[in-house]
Amino acid sequence: MEAQYTRVNKESIQPLKKTSSFGQWIGGIGFTFMIALLGYLLAKTPGFDHVGQLASAIVIAVMYRQFFGYPELLRSGIGFSSKRLLRFAIILYGLKLNIVTVLQDGLGLLVRDTGVIIFAILVTVWLARMLKADKNISLLLGVGTGVCGAAAIAAIAPIIKSEDEDTAIGVGIIALVGTIFAISYTILRPFLALSDIDYGIWSGISLHEIAHVALAAAPGGQDALAIGLLAKLGRVFLLVPLCFLLMYIMKRKRSRDECSETKVEFPWFLIGFIIMSIIGSYVIGTTIPVSSEFMNGISKLTTWYLTAAMVGLGLNVCLRDLRTKALKPLIAMGITSICLSILAYFIV
Repeated sequence: MEAQYTRVNKESIQPLKKTSSFGQWIGGIGFTFMIALLGYLLAKTPGFDHVGQLASAIVIAVMYRQFFGYPELLRSGIGFSSKRLLRFAIILYGLKLNIVTVLQDGLGLLVRDTGVIIFAILVTVWLARMLKADKNISLLLGVGTGVCGAAAIAAIAPIIKSEDEDTAIGVGIIALVGTIFAISYTILRPFLALSDIDYGIWSGISLHEIAHVALAAAPGGQDALAIGLLAKLGRVFLLVPLCFLLMYIMKRKRSRDECSETKVEFPWFLIGFIIMSIIGSYVIGTTIPVSSEFMNGISKLTTWYLTAAMVGLGLNVCLRDLRTKALKPLIAMGITSICLSILAYFIV
């Protein structure tokens, strides 16, 4: 009788554990979206309206970690947001890239975009080596500076086996520095000997995020904004070949290291990115007509997914380590961004 009672008792506990685990998973995802909502609201306030929802949410997540610690019970759901939702957001991000427009009207800009990416990565990595800065964070910042900010950092992070904390630090720095530069561009614009078109190109080939380009180029008028975004889309277009190049380099590097048993996983989410880019370029709007409201809704959904993912990453940041790990990469990236702005000014 006792054995039977014990057996029944164990069987009754098993579903409870599964239910509890599922609830914690859902709760963790919900928690990241709750902080994402707080970031959205914070981004509506003066000052933070220039920083944006993404960076605002990361700030809140980092502060929560420092004051309340990591919510261990919700780890599975938070991990899902920081990894799975992040990859899904990158896939949806592909809809922002119009391949037809880039290839038809932006080939000249594409050449300059290629030079910008190579310059940003090589200079950042070189400066980081001179400063003895953290290699992973510096590489993330170099790619983020050269390509498309947080999306680029998120795309290469799994390829280079970046820690969640390093990825969150990189995203936070790129958002902060990019915002400072975008605002600086608008202040400098009246004093620059550039036409509206050239000013838009300068913004598009040198600033970090699409949002930064929009912020800086908008004062130059619709033409400046359009050409600036086109220049920026060229850099987004180059994210895919860059990821495959980095994957090849990492495989070669690990194959030379006899002690390393880790493998470079194929970034399948990039295939999704390419597919969504093709759909957005050749299907949506032509074969399948959709409204601008629908596309705006998809864009906002992408932002929310990306923000929730960054919250998950931000919860892994420990401020005690931030000063030692982030300061030197920040200096390297800041110098690179200044040099890139000067170089881009003269190649416009």
